[in-house]
Amino acid sequence: MKIGIMGGTFDPIHLGHLATAEAVRESFSLDEIIFIPAARPPHKRGRNVADEFSRLTMTTLATQSNEFFKVSDMEMKRKGLSYTLDTMNELHEIFGQSTEIFFIIGADSLVDLQKWHAARELVDKCHFIATTRPGIDVDFSAVENFFGNVARKHIHRITTPALEISSTDIREKVRLGRSIKYLVPEVVEAYISKAGLYR
Repeated sequence: MKIGIMGGTFDPIHLGHLATAEAVRESFSLDEIIFIPAARPPHKRGRNVADEFSRLTMTTLATQSNEFFKVSDMEMKRKGLSYTLDTMNELHEIFGQSTEIFFIIGADSLVDLQKWHAARELVDKCHFIATTRPGIDVDFSAVENFFGNVARKHIHRITTPALEISSTDIREKVRLGRSIKYLVPEVVEAYISKAGLYR
């Protein structure tokens, strides 16, 4: 099997996330994509992140219409710091060592991949797909130099639809009482309204 992993705070999940995931799934012939909402992230302390249940629920609602999309709460269940290597090892336990795992990340995150926990082991054991928008040129030379030959086999790039949508902007629109229609799936829009999130 070839499984894509899309992680993130998903606060909230929006159409940009979904369009990117579908483009990657089709381009790399992935069997499924698992969305894994992060637990309360330490690098976002001080910001009012929606509770874990709400973010998990919104992600589940947003992905339910695509038979190739799944959702996992494995990082929310894990205690203490959560590293990508831990997630990858857990996925291999679930799906078997022969399963190929493809982590989908933004190109800006890939630039710092060599700084990740156990980065060499991670890149050796799984694939990374860096997503960029049309017209955006990112310099990956430092990453390729750091990882050497394995970078050519396990680090991939793809240009995805140019949907200029951000969770930050969505939260601000809700706070100001403005419309978020066509930025998030209708079920997510309804959930945000009913739960009173971001006000």
